[in-house]
Amino acid sequence: MPDTSTFTFVVLASLVLTLIPGPAVLYIVARGVEGGRAAGLASAQGIWVGALVHVAFATAGLSALLASSAAALGVVKWLGVAYLVWLGLSRLFGKDDTATVTATSRRDLAAVFRQGVLVNVLNPKVALFFLAFLPQFVHPEAGPVWLQVLSLGLTASVVGLFTDSIYAMLSGTVAGWLKRRYESARFRRGQRYVSGGIYLALGAAAAATGFGKH
Repeated sequence: MPDTSTFTFVVLASLVLTLIPGPAVLYIVARGVEGGRAAGLASAQGIWVGALVHVAFATAGLSALLASSAAALGVVKWLGVAYLVWLGLSRLFGKDDTATVTATSRRDLAAVFRQGVLVNVLNPKVALFFLAFLPQFVHPEAGPVWLQVLSLGLTASVVGLFTDSIYAMLSGTVAGWLKRRYESARFRRGQRYVSGGIYLALGAAAAATGFGKH
């Protein structure tokens, strides 16, 4: 198992990296703007579960296999792009009814959670991030490599959940305040355009970039 100093360094490095807004944070903010704090937190939890899937893949060595196959990376990338574009278009051309703007029912939040999982699982850059990040802190003499990768990956993902939840609370709180202050059909339509635009922007960014940057 990694020693205390290694865990501490992983926590600090993960904190710095996750505090910098990236695609996952923008997705969570979009959900917070659209559905309030509950939806933002549900999306953050979905992103976290998606990260756990990538940790499991990295532990099993599947991330290395994925990284070695340009075709596999391309398939995962374009599935993720298509999903983000579909989310964006669904919001832009959806209705302005209150049920879609404020996700409070268990069914609504479960759907937001599932979408968060898919968004992160279908992001090959997350797999490559864990593949590039975790091995730097693995020391064969400290014990089984797979156990070190698993423990460090879980540590990094928990830090990510913490910072993502902060963004979810902030975006949901601000959106809730604005909604109470400026409640109107025009404001609901603006929320829909903002969240839909973020999804489309994320899809366009994913389509335009390669795998060299995280």
